[in-house]
Amino acid sequence: MGQVGGCLMGQPVVWRRIEALPALMMLCVPACPPPVPKCPHGLPETNSLYVSEYFSQSAQKLSFYSWYGNAKLFHFHVPEDTVLLRWLLQASRGKGPECTSMEITVHFRHGAPPVINPLGTRFPANATVRPSYNISITLSSAVQNTTFVNVTTPAAGDWFIAAHLPQAAGRIEVKGFSTPCPYMFQADMFVLRLTDMPVLEPGVPMPHTVVSPAKVFVPKHAAAMRFQLSSCVTSEQRACTVRVLLGSITLPQSFQRSLTCTGSTNCSLALESPPWEKWLQIMVESLGTANASVSVEMLASFTGGIPCSSGIREGPEGALCVLCPPWVFGVPVSSLAPTLLLLNLNTGMDSGGSLVVSLLLNKVSRGTNALAHHSTLLFSAFSQGYPLSVSTSSAEATLIVLYPQTDDWFLSLQLLCPRAQGGCAGAEGRVSVFAYLTPCFNDCGPYGQCSLLRRHGFLYAGCSCKAGWGGWSCTDDSKAQTVGTQNLATLLLTLSNLMFLPAIAVAVYRFYLVEASVYTYTMFFSTFYHACDQPGVAVLCIMDYDTLQYCDFLGSVVSIWVTILCMARLKKILKYVLFVLGTLLIAMSLQLDRRGVWNMMGPCLFALLIMVTAWVSEGSQRRHCYPSSWKRWVFYLLPGITLAFIAISVYAFMETNENYYYTHSIWHVLVACSVAFLLPPRDKHKKPWAWPQKLTCRYQICQNDREELYAVT
Repeated sequence: MGQVGGCLMGQPVVWRRIEALPALMMLCVPACPPPVPKCPHGLPETNSLYVSEYFSQSAQKLSFYSWYGNAKLFHFHVPEDTVLLRWLLQASRGKGPECTSMEITVHFRHGAPPVINPLGTRFPANATVRPSYNISITLSSAVQNTTFVNVTTPAAGDWFIAAHLPQAAGRIEVKGFSTPCPYMFQADMFVLRLTDMPVLEPGVPMPHTVVSPAKVFVPKHAAAMRFQLSSCVTSEQRACTVRVLLGSITLPQSFQRSLTCTGSTNCSLALESPPWEKWLQIMVESLGTANASVSVEMLASFTGGIPCSSGIREGPEGALCVLCPPWVFGVPVSSLAPTLLLLNLNTGMDSGGSLVVSLLLNKVSRGTNALAHHSTLLFSAFSQGYPLSVSTSSAEATLIVLYPQTDDWFLSLQLLCPRAQGGCAGAEGRVSVFAYLTPCFNDCGPYGQCSLLRRHGFLYAGCSCKAGWGGWSCTDDSKAQTVGTQNLATLLLTLSNLMFLPAIAVAVYRFYLVEASVYTYTMFFSTFYHACDQPGVAVLCIMDYDTLQYCDFLGSVVSIWVTILCMARLKKILKYVLFVLGTLLIAMSLQLDRRGVWNMMGPCLFALLIMVTAWVSEGSQRRHCYPSSWKRWVFYLLPGITLAFIAISVYAFMETNENYYYTHSIWHVLVACSVAFLLPPRDKHKKPWAWPQKLTCRYQICQNDREELYAVT
């Protein structure tokens, strides 16, 4: 395949013969350089020109799935008149011992990103979900897997591929602390298209040789299409048996219709609700001898072309009345025929959010007699160039389309009444229609966050849920936390910071006022950051969330920095210079990468190096171990170091999404307690709260040392 890719990118490739099979189209691959090898079944030469094209996107690193943002999206555009689409999917993994066998799920969809649900959660009420086609790629003993996916007569336009790993384990990883195995995925696309595809004109018979496809254009507002095949003749004077494939394939749904014709008699195929203003491909393949040439005559006709209208037009059962925007003072509806509304989503950037349509039946009347509001039901359904897909029966409704396909959408409205009340023949009314596009439906609710995502220039949105809520719009409460649990979690994460009060008291008592100020800063911002970080009802934000988070991270790292430097017992001028300089560097590093593990480990290790150097220097001068008191080691240093190591272990290895409220509260308690144990004792020559004399001396009470020096006794 590498040789084929080089040919396709280096120069145009001419294809002369193809063989169409029911589910797969085999193609003759030219060598580089020519000559072109013979096709395996020796189909006769034609004058049709097939041109291949190659599209590629850069590889992306896959993630374990917890929400839609973990899926990696690839965006391709399939040109018109494409008869074969082939995807080359390449998956690979690293070679380290942490790399194990893994299953990668790949989703395909035409017109919009795939709507996927690997976690099996519930979608919002009244939401329509167009499923996507998916396959699984297994990486076991091999470090690389190459898979091909072929689609014959694919629909032209945008195609999307989404790939992800299995469900995430829920463990909170510390960035930079562990090295996860890299799983990479890349998608390349090869297309084979016909440059001079024959066009079938409506109402005009066209002779056609069963070798290459043809196409027909569906006019706007066509209600039905009838395709007829006649005059089938073979070169070997045998029974003529052919199969007709009408339409394109969009995975997993296929709007392709098939027809098998035997003999020379006429056979026809009716296609209801054909896609308006679209080209339909027609593939006619022989089911007889492969070497025999087959010729047929094709005829296509359309019925039901209806222009845009501004009001209700009575007609026979099943007739349509199409309304074009703008809609003023509501949409007129009737019980005789459905009213069709046009929603234009052809801008190319409307498929990455949600389409919401709200309907309200305002007034219903039958002649001069008004119908009761509760006795009339409103029927509404979506259509996207194909048969209707969603329906609801109520006087007020909201319809949601997740990731709507880029196309013309249609909303069908008709009055229906219960049979028990005599029906509503001849009834008329008006419906208020409000349609809009939104990144996330209902902004993901109170337990979710709407995030805008971008892949290769395509912008789309997804919901990240919290507090046990799940689903596409965070509406699935099957695993949701109760309000009591949320309040408990908030109280644990906020009140656990009060354990810094003993450390602050010890620092003030021992006259470490700068350290006490840092601990107070950390306690304050950690408390209100975790109060703002909670979802749902138990939340309180005194300022911007990002500001609170930054201040919390900064206070945590600086607290460790000043504690270890205080233990080093440096000279005051040097200690305070390191305090300020270290704080500035820590602030800079946190701005670059807030969650990096070395933002905490780096200052800790550097401060420990300074402390060990100072202790060794002091011990060599005194010629004995420093600190020299065994009580200091047994009752203060060893307990403090033990608490610090337990806190780091809990923070790095035990935190998950489920136990975060408890484990992170334990982290707060352990760190605060370790600080109280590790702070060094006060200076032996300084009493508690003993302020320098220069700060308290006044002129009227100060001692005159000069007079005492010259005094005569």
